[in-house]
Amino acid sequence: MPIICYLTTKDKEEAKKIIKTLLAEKLIACANIFPIESLYTWEEKLCEETEYAIFAKTTQENYQKIENTVKSLHSYQIPCIITFPITNGNQDFLTWIKTNVKK
Repeated sequence: MPIICYLTTKDKEEAKKIIKTLLAEKLIACANIFPIESLYTWEEKLCEETEYAIFAKTTQENYQKIENTVKSLHSYQIPCIITFPITNGNQDFLTWIKTNVKK
């Protein structure tokens, strides 16, 4: 099943490093990077940071390998790595995702 894997990183360079590794390992078909403002509580302190969000297109079958790879490359102690199912979309694009990742 095609999914969107959503990740956040501390900066654009870290986002690109993660994406390039996932692409090289054929764990994702493509990804987008967006600058975002994040507010969160960490170690009982309110934090406000600029982060970079990644939307990676992949398949559910690759999720665990993606999580393991991201954790090995990420600077955060507890990185955000979550998925959303793609329930509808351009079927040609969804097929392209499936053909461009490892089976």
